[in-house]
Amino acid sequence: MTNENITDKYSSIRLDNQLCFPLYACAKEIVRLYRKPLEKLGLTYTQYVVMMVFWEYGGMTEKELGRIVHLDSGTLAPLLKRLEKQGIVTRTRPEGNENKLYIALTEKGERLKEDALHVPKEMSGCIRLPDEDLIMLKSLLDRMMATMEKTK
Repeated sequence: MTNENITDKYSSIRLDNQLCFPLYACAKEIVRLYRKPLEKLGLTYTQYVVMMVFWEYGGMTEKELGRIVHLDSGTLAPLLKRLEKQGIVTRTRPEGNENKLYIALTEKGERLKEDALHVPKEMSGCIRLPDEDLIMLKSLLDRMMATMEKTK
């Protein structure tokens, strides 16, 4: 067997040939870049994503939130507990339905929305691509997520 045949046989498992790796690496780097502006808010990136949902839609159940942000209860529960300890959200169980957990913003959580306005400004330009490429990338990623959701 020649080197060429070995290369061909294993080309599907070469890191350079993977779509998932640059997506993973870029996502990790973007989350790292968010740390500094989010420090001012006392939020992690995932908490910030959750807060953006609450600022846009208002209170909702943990299940609804998980569906929107693509996180399971095992990830969301501790995150929401930390936000509650910070006085940013309240978590309540409706009477007669102990399985449902309703999450709502507190006044402090609502006020944080105003403070968060600096984050997009600080993050603009961190991905150095022309605007049309960024728009295309966002569109492709949205389409990718939509097709992945259909396969669940």
